[in-house]
Amino acid sequence: MTATAGRTSERKNALEQLDKHVPTRFIWSLTLLATLGGFLFGYDTANIGSALPFIPYQLNSFATGYLVAGASLGAALGAILAGPLTDKFGRKVLLVVDALIYAVGAILSAVTFHVAVLLCARTLIGLAIGADSAIATAYISEYAPSDRRGSLAMLQQWMITVGILLSYVIALIILKVWPHAADVDWRWFFGLGAIPAIIGLILRFEMPESPRWLIRKGQYERAKQTFDKLGVDVSIEDVEYTAHALEQADARAEREHARRWTPGVKRALTVVCVFFIFQQITGINVPLYYGPKLMASYFQSGHGKVAATTAGIAVTTIMTVVNVVATFFAFRYIDRVGRRKLAMGGYAGMAVFAIVAAVGIGTLKGDAQVVVGMIGLSLFIASFAIGVGGTGWLIQGEMFPTAVRGQAAAIGAMVDWLANYALIEAFPAWERSIGLSWVMVCFAGLCVIAIGFVARFLPETKNLSVEQITEVFEKQVAGQPLRAQAN
Repeated sequence: MTATAGRTSERKNALEQLDKHVPTRFIWSLTLLATLGGFLFGYDTANIGSALPFIPYQLNSFATGYLVAGASLGAALGAILAGPLTDKFGRKVLLVVDALIYAVGAILSAVTFHVAVLLCARTLIGLAIGADSAIATAYISEYAPSDRRGSLAMLQQWMITVGILLSYVIALIILKVWPHAADVDWRWFFGLGAIPAIIGLILRFEMPESPRWLIRKGQYERAKQTFDKLGVDVSIEDVEYTAHALEQADARAEREHARRWTPGVKRALTVVCVFFIFQQITGINVPLYYGPKLMASYFQSGHGKVAATTAGIAVTTIMTVVNVVATFFAFRYIDRVGRRKLAMGGYAGMAVFAIVAAVGIGTLKGDAQVVVGMIGLSLFIASFAIGVGGTGWLIQGEMFPTAVRGQAAAIGAMVDWLANYALIEAFPAWERSIGLSWVMVCFAGLCVIAIGFVARFLPETKNLSVEQITEVFEKQVAGQPLRAQAN
């Protein structure tokens, strides 16, 4: 018995070793591959803005609105469907299927012969966007070392911004090279998205499954192989020991709460969902989705549809460059500064620069209006990118226990996409009724409310394992002060 006890004491908790591990080149490459869906997410949601003026079909108001916002509705459905599927079949399988759906949707959009086919293709792309947004950061959180989890998960948001930027850059190049072929240029805008999707489809077959998911499913040999690929040296006995430790933790939770959806998990889900709502309704997609329409008249250098669209795309490209650069700073500092401080700072910046944009657009004229308005909108985007955008996707992936992470992350993603859709649909009427400058003032007010929400309800989770984060919310429900949990 003594010898057995000695051997047991020598075993290592594989997940604790993983949480302490320094990210290898393989881990960074795996994360880039996992976030390829983020790139396609950005590309496929942004390219509709460039293509819409050239689509030759007769579109009523509903069809036009659905082409712009329908991907968001499809994304909400894809997110909620992905949750139970990824918990049952694993993270990798769903990521592979998502890449296939992205490719099919892009090809259908490019070769469409009827508006109904295009609407279906956009919905299909939306399903992939939603599913991928629900799975990617959850997958990353299950293998990322705890002190670098923020940086790794932040790549999802950075890839989204790169996808948006490349969408506009490609549109500019195509319109400059073939300005007289606008009746088919829009097909290229859509179709080129199939190339990274097909590459991702091929490469994702080589991705390892989540080690935490494999352990929960009792697949210890595969879990051992995954740890080897991640550069963590553990034995099969260590993996079995880790599984036993998780079973004991589950048994304690079962005795204490009698179910997986504990009060702490529900609180975490509520915090994530409300954060996602604020992430959308504070207005980030107004300059990114409607930038070409809102600012094109100030920059148009020629006459006609191609000239107007090119000018609008150029203006939006400037703002998306700011988005990409600012997101890089979020990637660098999320694990140093922490989620709470970065989010509150981001919302504060958004509030200030929303007012700057409102003053520039609403009270100035001529070049001063253009310059101040563009500075305000660009720094509004930068503030979001640094403190808000990636933080939402990060907490969505890290705040839930493994047993329900897929479902909970999917619910959060669904709420995000529904809020996204609501803003996109509401903005045109909102702007017509009170004007863009007063809409920006409303966004500033919502940002101030968001700061209060984060300060009151979002605990700091940097440097904590995903299992420890679950305990934070359970203690929070039990009445432990937030300050005591945030260390």
